Amino acid sequence: MALRLHFLVFPLLIYSTVAQQPPLSTGENDDVRSLLEFKKGIRDDPSGLVLGSWNESSPLEPDGCPSSWHGVMCEGNGVVVGVALDGIGLSGDLKFSTLVGMRSLRNLSLSGNNLTGRLVPTVGSMASLQHLDLSGNRFYGPVPRRITELWGLVYLNLSRNGFTGGFPGGMRNLQQLRVLDVSQNSLRGDVGDIFSELRNVEHLDLSNNIFHGMLTMETENLSSLANTAKTINVSYNKISGAFFTNATLPLFKNLEILDVSYNQLNGELPSFDVLPNLRVLRAGNNQLFGPLQAGLFGSSIALLELDLSGNGFTGQIFAINSTSLKVLNLSSNALSGSLPAVIGSCKIVDLSMNLLSGDLSWMENWGSTIEVVDLSSNMLSGNIPNNTFQFQGLTSLKMRNNSLVGSLPSVLELGHQLSVVDLSLNKLTGTLFPSLLISLSLTYLNLSANQFTGNLPIQAPHSTESLAVPSLLPMEFLDLSDNSLSGSLPPEIAELQKLKYLDLGKNSFSGEIPVELASLNDLEVLDLSMNDFKGKIPDFPQINLKKFDVAYNDLSGLVPEHLRKFDDDSFHPGNALLVLPGRPSYPETGSGVIGGHSEHRQMKSRILVAIIVGSIGAVVLIFFIFMAVYMIATQELCGKNGFREYASGREVKLARFSPSNIFRFHKSDAVQNSVSFSNDQLLTSASRALPAQKEMATGTVERGFSNSREIGFEPVQDGCSPTGGLKASPGSPLTSSPHSIRNIDFADQPVVLDVYSPDRLAGELFFLDNSLTFTAEDLSRAPAEVLGRSSHGTSYKATMDTGHTLTVKWLRVGLVRRKKEFSKEVKKIGSIRHQNIVPLRSYYWGPREQERLILSDYINGDSLALHLHESTPRRHSPLSLTQRLKITIDIARGLVHLHHDRGLPHGNLKPANILLNGPDLTAQLTDYCLHRLMTPNGISEQMLNLGALGYAAPELAGSSRPFPTVKADVYAFGVIMMELLTRRSAGDIISGQSGAVDLTDWVRMCVREGRGAECFDRDIAVHEENLPKAMDELLAVSLRCILPVNERPSMRTVFEDLCSIVI
Repeated sequence: MALRLHFLVFPLLIYSTVAQQPPLSTGENDDVRSLLEFKKGIRDDPSGLVLGSWNESSPLEPDGCPSSWHGVMCEGNGVVVGVALDGIGLSGDLKFSTLVGMRSLRNLSLSGNNLTGRLVPTVGSMASLQHLDLSGNRFYGPVPRRITELWGLVYLNLSRNGFTGGFPGGMRNLQQLRVLDVSQNSLRGDVGDIFSELRNVEHLDLSNNIFHGMLTMETENLSSLANTAKTINVSYNKISGAFFTNATLPLFKNLEILDVSYNQLNGELPSFDVLPNLRVLRAGNNQLFGPLQAGLFGSSIALLELDLSGNGFTGQIFAINSTSLKVLNLSSNALSGSLPAVIGSCKIVDLSMNLLSGDLSWMENWGSTIEVVDLSSNMLSGNIPNNTFQFQGLTSLKMRNNSLVGSLPSVLELGHQLSVVDLSLNKLTGTLFPSLLISLSLTYLNLSANQFTGNLPIQAPHSTESLAVPSLLPMEFLDLSDNSLSGSLPPEIAELQKLKYLDLGKNSFSGEIPVELASLNDLEVLDLSMNDFKGKIPDFPQINLKKFDVAYNDLSGLVPEHLRKFDDDSFHPGNALLVLPGRPSYPETGSGVIGGHSEHRQMKSRILVAIIVGSIGAVVLIFFIFMAVYMIATQELCGKNGFREYASGREVKLARFSPSNIFRFHKSDAVQNSVSFSNDQLLTSASRALPAQKEMATGTVERGFSNSREIGFEPVQDGCSPTGGLKASPGSPLTSSPHSIRNIDFADQPVVLDVYSPDRLAGELFFLDNSLTFTAEDLSRAPAEVLGRSSHGTSYKATMDTGHTLTVKWLRVGLVRRKKEFSKEVKKIGSIRHQNIVPLRSYYWGPREQERLILSDYINGDSLALHLHESTPRRHSPLSLTQRLKITIDIARGLVHLHHDRGLPHGNLKPANILLNGPDLTAQLTDYCLHRLMTPNGISEQMLNLGALGYAAPELAGSSRPFPTVKADVYAFGVIMMELLTRRSAGDIISGQSGAVDLTDWVRMCVREGRGAECFDRDIAVHEENLPKAMDELLAVSLRCILPVNERPSMRTVFEDLCSIVI
């Protein structure tokens, strides 16, 4: 027993002796000293794990190992072999040179913190290092070349930092390296050089950098990497050229994941049947084209994920027979035909933004594995299948922007896993399911722009006939706008406590706005505009409310204090009795719900208008008597042949939209006076006496250069032409460019004439949304001011009796498709709503062929063409580079919406069709997609006109029947960018040492010869400072836009490049 006690007491004595010893001097352990120096760079340690344990007072192990220090690992001899401080929120500026003395350190892992500092060259002397992970911090500067001296390095992860500069050469020295991840930095280099140096790497990630080069490499340069590579990710770079060839692709026999998305690759895809281990293939958002090989969807490759979105692939996908494929993304291509007959075992299918047509009947064969479906922005029609058994596993269903009809399928009512539903922009009818809005799973519901009727079926929980409303519903996004819903807004909508976005605009809801909406604490967007709400506005105290709109209602009283932070257009037009303290009252003549004026007010307005019109008429009559005398005298002086056949720009600017005024035909040989609004004067047609070349010349006159005046031909001095004939407009294709316009006096006011006629527009007026309400009779009475002419027809500014101003485009005779086709296409175009696109509001179809009108919002701003090319005296100050970049991004954003969200090309992109609105010059596209309303001859004429002005892509010139494409839009956008940078017009013929060239050839020549700076407009080159980098970047983007069609980037890529430019 005593012996046993002796053995128990002896260890205690040893432990007591060791514990009483002072801590080991840091001078006796180089590793401890290095760690303490390293610790000095840590400024903040929220958890206290490092700063609380890494100190000299902490006891060391007998062998000197600081094992009690957080994240420190030692070997048996006391040397530190690992430091792992991942994800504990450290911040500070680290000095890596302090670790150079740690000769046995094999693992240094600092990922997921907020540390900064440079990776110094001396890190190359840490020869024992095998695992280096600095990912997810804020380290910066270049990656030192000496890092390639770490011969034993197996794992290198520098991702998600701020490293810049060229990628270090000499990576062939790292023979043991298996994982290389430098993603999400700003590193540069040729991807071909990097591939050729890597030997045994299995996982390579170079994504989200600025690497360039091509993948078409020689076999000997790829063989070392290809033999071992299992994962290759080079997405989000600037790699160009063709894909791996059929000769090099088989070398990657172990490849499992290949991601080349978001680059500039072009050409057709090689065969992937040679890669039996491939599981994930991502090549989205490149410039690839051609038909897709059936092998990609078969059983020869055991793919799990296939993403080829955002390219130019064509053809039809007949069936997905793969039993392994789970994720399929073919969105934003040009695929056509019907839906695939089967989809195998796919869980996620995205075929949005293609040209798919037909009905949805094939979906009934798709099986029960499907969870996510996106068929948005195609040309699909028919009813939505109602097979609830197959779609019980659906979590997301998107079919927006098609032509679907019928009522909602019952799968929406019974789908207990559905979280996202978007069926907007279709033609669905019927009423809403009561259970839809109180779903226990639905977080996002968008049924806007359909034809739903009835009330909003959220029933009170206490109602005996209602469904039980749960205490906390998950709905966050609800958009039911632009339908025909009616009735009062139920207060039970407040049961949707998680709601952040609520849009009920453009319906027929009535009654008062329920005060219960104020209890939605997370609400950020509330749109109740264009309804019939009455009474006072409840107070909305939500601090997160960013958008509020109740315009076009009949609300009254004071605007609550919490809502006075919003602009006036959140409350007006409409709401004539609504008071905003401290702001001027909204004029009654333009307020209230459209068509909602009282009879008394209408009578007073008509009397006032009659008095004004009578006064103006008297003045105008006197004026024209004087003009008639003057013209007779002029005719006697100049002789009959000295007169111009057509008015020279002093034609009528204000008239009525009555058929008799628009279509009056004059056969007299006398000069046309300014009271004529004849069709054969204002609208180009085959029956006009104007020669063909002159017809094309007048077709180029656009809003912005016309300034409410018709400028088809130069004004003639004293009414006499020196040549006795017509003179070509400076803005026509017959001259160098619109930039050469010099004789237009932009400050002149147009002659005003209010012509009365008993004839009225007697056709059908169709509205594309609920924002406006008026009749064809109202439009007949609207004063019309000529804005300009284009190849499509003549545009007018029309002011309605309500005060609302519209742009009316009177389409030319013989260019418009038949009514059924026209109606279908104009409704699709009319559904487009975007901040950088002028919306269409309605169209008119008259009994005569000449009466085809489309109506859009009037934008009170000049065109980009006028801002760039107006002559002196200038009304606008020169655009700064900041403004030009903003305008460029605005245009690109609008085109991205057309191309990628709608699958439609603009088709007529030029500066005259870009309006700059407001003091911040927000660019808005107009005259978009009109080719879809035209006959083939009309389209050909539009494309001919576009080519004459210098905006047509080269591939269109070689086509017998040119047709607008998204890639042709990209080319036109590149030309417009060059105009913004040079302030020269696309049609300018520029002379130089190499002879006369157009704008694009001149810019390319200057850049090729190293004279790119000579291209820039003096207004920005002289007045701006420190801008060459941004200007060079913009010029580089414009040059990429005019590359050959197979190398041209998508608008999404261009938009992202522009957004990365910093001034």
